[in-house]
Amino acid sequence: MSCLGNIIWFVFGGLTGAIGWFIVGLFWCLTIIGIPVGLQCFKIANLCLWPFGKRVIHEGNGFSLLVNLIWLLVSGLPLAIGHLLNGLILYLTIIGIPFGNQCFKLARLALMPFGTRVVSSRGNDFEID
Repeated sequence: MSCLGNIIWFVFGGLTGAIGWFIVGLFWCLTIIGIPVGLQCFKIANLCLWPFGKRVIHEGNGFSLLVNLIWLLVSGLPLAIGHLLNGLILYLTIIGIPFGNQCFKLARLALMPFGTRVVSSRGNDFEID
């Protein structure tokens, strides 16, 4: 089921969300200090392409809170609002509810992306520091 959901998601919204994260990552990579943040944006862009079968676990610490606050002020709020609006539009139909849930998952991740871990249902996981 997650494979079919990912294919439908990719066509009807995942690609545009990933492009948004990729563009934000490119802007962060323009400065030397922002390169680690930009690299994390590229990882989240990959998650935007294929979100089904994965869940996000928030395990923040003091340093990640500081980075998340800077992120929120600079880039996080517009990305979160975009995912939130997309999720609300998808919730208008019964068929779109699972896709809206993915948008809300990505909106929460857009607010606090650092100090989280993405866990695959197949047992593979990767960290977004």
